Amino acid sequence: MPDPLNPADLWPSPPGAAAAKKAEPQRWVWVAMDPAERRIRMRELGCWVDWLRTAFELHNTITHCWYQHSAVVEHLTALYTGWLRTYAGEEAPGRELAEADWINTLHAFTPRLQLAACATGTHQEPPPRVPPPPGSDEAFDLYLALSDTTTAPPAHPAAAELGRREAELNAPL
Repeated sequence: MPDPLNPADLWPSPPGAAAAKKAEPQRWVWVAMDPAERRIRMRELGCWVDWLRTAFELHNTITHCWYQHSAVVEHLTALYTGWLRTYAGEEAPGRELAEADWINTLHAFTPRLQLAACATGTHQEPPPRVPPPPGSDEAFDLYLALSDTTTAPPAHPAAAELGRREAELNAPL
């Protein structure tokens, strides 16, 4: 029987996983995955979210319909892949507090995982997207063509200091 506090016991094994070499955790970009991979990874994420809700007592924070909210899915994906790199990856020098850092990140993300509309246990659809006003694409193109932000010549804000340091290094003896 799987241990509900050990996510490794909950992860599904994709077909052929036993024969395949264990791969390093990869970054997940949902829209770049084919549908079959999306389903496998969503199930994997779901198992981990179930563990997370139990282990960190987030059952009242992460609603049961989390997977129907794309922003929450993206946040949980970031937390999961970071968790994999922290707990299953190679220990990198200078990362002695990686686990504590991950837990701090979890707590920083927690407000983003809460869905007030769904907190009662009944799923509420996210609000519809507001369509862009007419002419917004043209306004954006005009901004890109004329704005100082996109047309100004490159200038590093510390150029003067860098110049002074270089002059000191090259000063005659």
